[in-house]
Amino acid sequence: MDAASATLLLNLVYQGSVLALVVLGLGIVFGMLGVMNMAHGEFLMIGAYCSLAAQNAGVPVLFGVVLAIVVCGALGWLVHYALIQRLYRRPFDTLLATWGLSILLRELVQLIYGRGYQNVQPPVSGSVLILGAEYPAYRLLLMVLILALFVGIMVWYRRSPAGARLRAMIGNPILAQAVGINTNRLACGAFIVGVITAGMAGALLAPMVRVEPGMGLDYLLSSFFVLVVGGLGSLLGLVVGTGVIAGTQLAFSSLIDQTSGYLAVLTISIIFLWLKPDGLISSR
Repeated sequence: MDAASATLLLNLVYQGSVLALVVLGLGIVFGMLGVMNMAHGEFLMIGAYCSLAAQNAGVPVLFGVVLAIVVCGALGWLVHYALIQRLYRRPFDTLLATWGLSILLRELVQLIYGRGYQNVQPPVSGSVLILGAEYPAYRLLLMVLILALFVGIMVWYRRSPAGARLRAMIGNPILAQAVGINTNRLACGAFIVGVITAGMAGALLAPMVRVEPGMGLDYLLSSFFVLVVGGLGSLLGLVVGTGVIAGTQLAFSSLIDQTSGYLAVLTISIIFLWLKPDGLISSR
């Protein structure tokens, strides 16, 4: 394999991994709880600013991931307690409430850090020779971390008692409540995990992107595209949807331009909404 082909392949794997990480939190909240969290991108943005705060404090940037877990976990609990738990089975109200929350979070961060973008230095510099091509070391590290996170969540969901209770709640919440499962606590936990995952994504991606208050919108749109194509409530559907969206966007962006990549992804999503609204793989 020549260096150009190897770089293209690695870029595809990288973009797919990043997109899967970004959409994972939204998939947990939307696919499992039926909550349309329009503030998902802003939680990712807050995670990115946690990495920036770690850099400004003079500590290793990876401490920003820990900070993002703490901050987004606390925010997730607060948002669930104040908003989400009062709006279950009211999808339009939930959409409006989280949309308003996204504006509030964006404005708060803008008041603290300003409108301009800022840069976070990657904790690992340099490049690694792989498949005959030089590739940034931090991108490779990100791929490994994302894979480990997915494996960990899948094992927890399939093997742990909490995962079994969560599957029972998703399958039949009334029956789960009847046998003594605290569905309210489970739903709160699932929402917090979804928000923490978004924050971790932002903290890990901060060294690779421009950190600014409006950065979450693009990630939110891409996440919805993945869920539309892949389907809801299934990790396999998330992975398949990520592959389709990332592959299409990279192919059109490489062959034509970035705008064509976005248009191609939007077109595919519209076709799926029209012909296959449940996506390729759905648990529903």
